[in-house]
Amino acid sequence: MIPRYSRPEMVAIWSPQTKFRIWFEIEAHAATAQAELGVIPKESAKTIWEKGNAAEFNVARIDEIEAEVKHDVIAFLTHLSEIVGPEARFVHQGMTSSDVLDTTLSVQLARASDILLADMDRLLKALKSRAYEHKNTITIGRSHAIHAEPTTFGVKLALAYAEFSRCRDRLVAARAEIATCAISGAVGTFANIDPSVEQYVADQLGLTIEPVSTQVIPRDRHAMYFATLGVVASSVERLATEIRHLQRTEVLEVEEFFSKGQKGSSAMPHKRNPILTENLTGLARLVRGMSIPAMENVALWHERDISHSSVERMIAPDATITLDFALTRLSNVIENLVVYPDNMQANLDLLGGLHNSQRMLLALTQAG
Repeated sequence: MIPRYSRPEMVAIWSPQTKFRIWFEIEAHAATAQAELGVIPKESAKTIWEKGNAAEFNVARIDEIEAEVKHDVIAFLTHLSEIVGPEARFVHQGMTSSDVLDTTLSVQLARASDILLADMDRLLKALKSRAYEHKNTITIGRSHAIHAEPTTFGVKLALAYAEFSRCRDRLVAARAEIATCAISGAVGTFANIDPSVEQYVADQLGLTIEPVSTQVIPRDRHAMYFATLGVVASSVERLATEIRHLQRTEVLEVEEFFSKGQKGSSAMPHKRNPILTENLTGLARLVRGMSIPAMENVALWHERDISHSSVERMIAPDATITLDFALTRLSNVIENLVVYPDNMQANLDLLGGLHNSQRMLLALTQAG
């Protein structure tokens, strides 16, 4: 994702250095477990940890090796052997590349989820605060964008609070579903690695084990995860769209905060446009669109292919980075939203009390 719509904490999760650090930790934890089983020497496992843990992985060097070997995990393992020395021959015993790649993606998505959950907590706090602030701020409710009956602006915000509370629950469930570890070797049969290694690595990384895997973690988990991000993004767009409508000149019941020195148009100095919520609408479209390729990744061939790989290299960072930015921006919008109760009252009175028509209808019906 471009820097304009990125925040450093989320970007860091997807950096090459972070990725290689997780790769190393998976390999080192597996080596420790293998040493406990007597598969490799304990001193070798200790050396792997000490030398690898102190190293700063050279991304350029790994890229250089990959250009020759045409395999990213082999390139990393080759570089790791340059750091560790002869003991590196005990790294990756009985494992396959997918064990490292899929488990790393699980770690990254779990960490990304934690940031997104914190974002949602901030948004929920802002919505709750503003809802109580305007619990008695009367405004006209609209159906089909036409005046219907009175409600309060606090109720509008309470509706968003309830919606994002559901979104938060869904994301918690999606995080649990995605946070799985698979260290089961080629085709996922544990033919050359003991299942206890998988359990140990999972425990160290805060993951659960994949109960039945092939050579890859089943992609229905990832499809559900990105679909959940798409639903959250849709809720962002719904609230953003509401604010955009309420900011129209003819309505002007709320308005995005307009800072000193801010300009609205290069041609018309009077313009104060809802640029933040318009931006959120666009970002939501991007996140939602990434759920479709995630669903198409479910149908892999037999025990494994890599048709999903190129997709996930793009959508995993882009979807999480974009949604993180969007939730943060929406929180800023709500925290600083300018509300015009007088305009709400004026709009309510616009039709001279016609919004009481249902009460009149019921009264006439009851009067015969």
